[in-house]
This record gives sequence, C-alpha cells and structure tokens, in this order.
Amino acid sequence: MSLQVALVDDQALVRAGLRALLERSGITIAFESEDGKTLLDQLSMQSVDVVLSDIRMPGMDGIAAVQALRDRHDNTPVLLLTTFDDADLLLRATEAGAQGFLLKDAAPEDLLEAIVRVAGGDTLLQPVSTAPVRARYRFHADESPPRDTFGKREVEILRLIAGGYSNREIARSLFLAEGTVKNYVSAILDKLGTRDRTRAVLKAITLRII
Repeated sequence: MSLQVALVDDQALVRAGLRALLERSGITIAFESEDGKTLLDQLSMQSVDVVLSDIRMPGMDGIAAVQALRDRHDNTPVLLLTTFDDADLLLRATEAGAQGFLLKDAAPEDLLEAIVRVAGGDTLLQPVSTAPVRARYRFHADESPPRDTFGKREVEILRLIAGGYSNREIARSLFLAEGTVKNYVSAILDKLGTRDRTRAVLKAITLRII
C-alpha cells in the first residue's frame, strides 16, 4: 500500500517539486497545504501517514502546527524540512512533537528514506551545521576548561542514552555499578547544560559529540 503524505509549504513551486519527486517513488500526495492552519483544517477531514512540512511559513509555521496537532491529540508523524541552518530548530521541533527534522538540501534518497522511517515509527533527527553551536557552547577541549570536555566513557554512556537505555541497562552493558552510571549521567547533563536526557542527546547530536 502506498504511503499517504501531506505536503505543507508556502511556495507552490517547492510543493510541485516535492510532489513530482515523491510520486515518482510511489508515494501518494493526499493533499497540499500552504500553511499550518490549512493543514490542521485538512487533517480534520482526511488522515495521512506522514506530514511533510516546511518550518518557516507565514502565519502558523511548521513547529506551531505540530504543537497544535499534539494539543488536539493528533499523533500523525511529522517530518519538518528547512533551509535554515539553525541548531535551535532541532530542539524546538522535537519539543513540539515532530518525529523528523531534515535540511532541504538532503539527497532525494535520504528524504524518501526519512519519510518511510518516520511513517514506520522511527525518529529521525539530522544534525545541522555545528559551527554556530560550538561557538555558542564552546565544548571543544582546546576552547573550554577541562570540565567541559567529554571523556571516552561519557561518550559511550551518551550513545547508550541515545539508544533509549536506562541507567540499569547501561550499567549492565558497561559492567559498571548503577550508582556510577547515575553519577556519569548527572555530570553529562551538567556539562551539556540540560536537565533531561532527551535534550542532552539532541544537543550531543548537534554538537557531533556522538
């Protein structure tokens, strides 16, 4: 069965290009929207497998639309596209409830794979350019005090956190005491300036720490 996708972009030419690309690959475009509000109205009448939406649009943008969908308990997977190289968008998109985030300059095959994966329940977060974020957080060893660098063990634990492992599972995997892992996690969260594991993983991905 072909995947049903909703296209959301305020530029008609962009929508036409995406439609042509996706339909050639066997994906059905259920409908097109030019902004977030129109998307919400259309989804009230017709369900889709994935929403493929631009982030920056006049009126209700992509992130606001995702938030509105989640607020009305609509869990349709949303893959957000953007040309803007802004690392903060990764965090904002995920916090709103988007399942995917992809730069518009991604290869066509990457976009198609992303749609299939998001439709299948995966989360897809493509790291954006790290230069401005590194400048902001200064996590490089040659730019930061020693406390802001990440050791090999901390990177291992971050990768396991990203895989959804609990502290107990991490402890078993690395042959450590659970209390030791808890201390590592606390130190990692402190270094990344976050209070929860999800934001820590997102920031670590963005900074190419993992």
